[in-house]
Amino acid sequence: MTLGYAVAVAVALVLSLVNNNAVNASVAPRERLDYIIFENNIVNNLQNPESVYPESSIENIKSLFEMVNYNSQSKTIENEIIISKGDTFISILTNLGLTYNEAHELYTTLKKVYNPQNLRIGQKMTVTTVNRTKIDLPEEPVTDSGVSVENITIETKPGERYVLEKNEQEQYVARAEKDELVTEVNSASGTISGTLSSAMTAQNVPSRIVAEFINIFNFSVDFSRDVRKGDKFEIIYENYISPSGEVVRNGNILYASLQLRKDKIALYRFKDKSGNVDYYNEKGLAMKKTLSKKPMSYQRARISSPFGRRRHPILRDIRIHWGVDYAAPAGSLIYAGGDGVVQVAKYNGGYGNYIKIRHNSEYSTAYGHMKAFAKGIRPGVRVKQGQVIGYVGSTGRSTGPHLHYEVIRNGRRVNPLTIKAAAGENLKGKNLKEFKIIVAKIKDAYQQMFAQAQPAKMSNR
Repeated sequence: MTLGYAVAVAVALVLSLVNNNAVNASVAPRERLDYIIFENNIVNNLQNPESVYPESSIENIKSLFEMVNYNSQSKTIENEIIISKGDTFISILTNLGLTYNEAHELYTTLKKVYNPQNLRIGQKMTVTTVNRTKIDLPEEPVTDSGVSVENITIETKPGERYVLEKNEQEQYVARAEKDELVTEVNSASGTISGTLSSAMTAQNVPSRIVAEFINIFNFSVDFSRDVRKGDKFEIIYENYISPSGEVVRNGNILYASLQLRKDKIALYRFKDKSGNVDYYNEKGLAMKKTLSKKPMSYQRARISSPFGRRRHPILRDIRIHWGVDYAAPAGSLIYAGGDGVVQVAKYNGGYGNYIKIRHNSEYSTAYGHMKAFAKGIRPGVRVKQGQVIGYVGSTGRSTGPHLHYEVIRNGRRVNPLTIKAAAGENLKGKNLKEFKIIVAKIKDAYQQMFAQAQPAKMSNR
């Protein structure tokens, strides 16, 4: 009876002191608690328990103290953190109150699916913690931080994240999550009054899509001369949307057209059986991308030696010069003259470092005297028009840094400055049949979208 009464009094006093925030006192809560416990002789008697209370009663008292310590003093906090310069996974957790060992344990578990060292400035990290104020018995010192982690979520990119949390066995486990994105098809059209890009931006077309649209027409349209006030554009393109409705990333341009006075260029995207992507008119004819006449970044490069008969600068005899030489600073970028496949990339005698690209069944281009090849350039690699393939040099039979550029048509070298070479392959066979089905679908969407005054949207999962 005495024991029960003492325990009840002790617990009541502890609860009242812990939970009553309105009480003002000149001593700290821990000091007041110790004082009350000693005044009631509970802790004093526990120091010599065998003489006063049975062992089972002591355990009951300890259990009551733990109930007060852990259940009455916990607080759940969700911390949203944007990674800043100097932040590390462990430093973030220790700043939240965890010990180094606790933080390192979480680091090791998360590393099974995501390396925390890959955290980048600007990434979002959410940490849900349970903070508790623990009041220990005199014979039981503090052994942990008083902070436990319930959940850690790291967003690596929109729609993708890594999560670390406790399972049913109270063990930490980590996993990767990826949202199922919805493909949203958008349309836009407008009349050009200034620049094409400003007209498209005014219709809320994303900047990346604007850049891609311009790139599609870049080698057949001179935007500084051909595009005028009153010309029009139309576009159908994709966005990828998260379940919350956020645009995670832009997709592909499915249809692009330019109305230049009376002429309309309308192109449709198609990926063939080999995985090659290009744009074609509705008959499956490749867009007429003409091969570049000066495929290099240094556009001020002068012609140091034209195509045709000349006195060789080293051998000093008269012979045909089968290309055009462009004098340029060593190291200047050299571009692929058109889309195609690299056939040769090696040191080739008087040509020095030499590349040959096959563009279609009719045309190839060749590049000589290069200082070096760009990374990844080797036979069999597919390249896009304007892609860096190497750097201006003076290797082989050369008197100074320049690019020797050749255009080969049906096996014969022709003047790069006068030939208009179409660099795309037309569709045929099964590819053409599949392409026409896609064109019919896009035309149906086109009729629905552009028949409306405002841009329309349709979504496909």
